[in-house]
Amino acid sequence: MPADPRTASAAPPVALPIAEVARLGADVLDRVGSVVVGMREPLRVAFATILAGGHVLFEDVPGLGKTLAARSIAAAVGLDFRRLQCTPDLLPSDITGSFVYVPSTSDFEFRPGPVFTGLFLADEINRTSPKTQSALLEAMAEGQVSVEGRSFPLPSPFHVVATANPIESEGTYALPEAQLDRFMVRLSVGYPDEAGEARVLLARVARRHEVATVDPVIDADTLAAMQAGVEAVDVDPDIAEYCVRLAAATRRHRSVEVGASPRGSQGLLLVARALAVLAGRDFVIPDDVKAVAVPVLAHRLTLTVQGWTSGVTAEQVVTEVVNTVAGPPAVGAARRAGDEAPAL
Repeated sequence: MPADPRTASAAPPVALPIAEVARLGADVLDRVGSVVVGMREPLRVAFATILAGGHVLFEDVPGLGKTLAARSIAAAVGLDFRRLQCTPDLLPSDITGSFVYVPSTSDFEFRPGPVFTGLFLADEINRTSPKTQSALLEAMAEGQVSVEGRSFPLPSPFHVVATANPIESEGTYALPEAQLDRFMVRLSVGYPDEAGEARVLLARVARRHEVATVDPVIDADTLAAMQAGVEAVDVDPDIAEYCVRLAAATRRHRSVEVGASPRGSQGLLLVARALAVLAGRDFVIPDDVKAVAVPVLAHRLTLTVQGWTSGVTAEQVVTEVVNTVAGPPAVGAARRAGDEAPAL
C-alpha cells in the first residue's frame, strides 16, 4: 500500500519570497526552453498553471512537442514522472491501480497505478473511453483515488498534464465537460517558425541521440515552497470583480449555450497570480488576467448549434469578451502602475 506522503511531512512548506520564486521560475523556463523550442509562451502559461496548483491540457496536432514539453517540465522541477499512452481498451484500474490477491498472505493488497506520481502525463487522452477518463476526476479534484471503497492519497505536489489530438475523430472520444472543467488551462502549441524548426533539427544533430533530456533545476519540495509563495500575491477587489465580469459575459454571449462557471473565474485569478509572480510582482494587473483568459475560459464554453454551424469558436468568443468587457477602474489601475514604478 502506498505511503501517505501528505502526512509524512509534519509542517507545510515555507513560502519562498516573490523575488526568489521569479528567479527560480525563470531558470526553469530557460532550462525547458533549451530543449523545447518555439513554445516559450505556452510553456510560461503551463508552468504558471502548475505554480497555481492546476492541471494542463495540451490540444494540438501531432508532432509539435507536447509530450516532450510535459516530460521536460517534470524533469526541471524535480517531480517523479509517469506517462500513460491512452488507448480505447484502457481500463480505469490501469490508471488508479487495483487490489491484487497475494497467496503468501491470503489477502488482497493494493497495487498503485501510474497516477501515483508527481506529474502524470495522459498522452492522447481522447483515445480512451469517458469511463476511463473519469478515473482521473477524483485525482485531479481531490488529490486522491478511491478503489473498492478505500481512499488513497496521491503525492503532493501532484499535477496532470494531458495531450489531445483535435484533428482525428475515428477511435477517439470527446472529453466530457466535467473532465474538461478539471483542467485549469487548455493550451495550443502551434507550429514553430522556420528558424525555430531549424533549431529543432540542429539540436537533434548536435546531441547525437533521439531523446532530449533536461536536468533538474529545483526539487519537489522547492516547487511546493514556490507554490506557497504564490499565495502571498495580493489581489485587489477590482481585479477579482474583473475576473467575475469576464466569466459572466461568456454566459450571456449569443453564441454560447453554457458559459464559464465560477471555477472558470477562479482559474483566471489563480493563473494570473502565478503569472504576476513569474514577472516578479506581488500583485496582479489586468494584463495578467487578459493573458490567460483564452486558455482558462475557452474550453469551459459550450456553443449553441447556431454558433457552431456558423464557424464560431470558443476562442473567438473569449477574445470578443476580453475586448468588450470594461477593465478595472482607472484609479485602481493607476495605483498598481505606481506600485510598479521603481523607487527614486
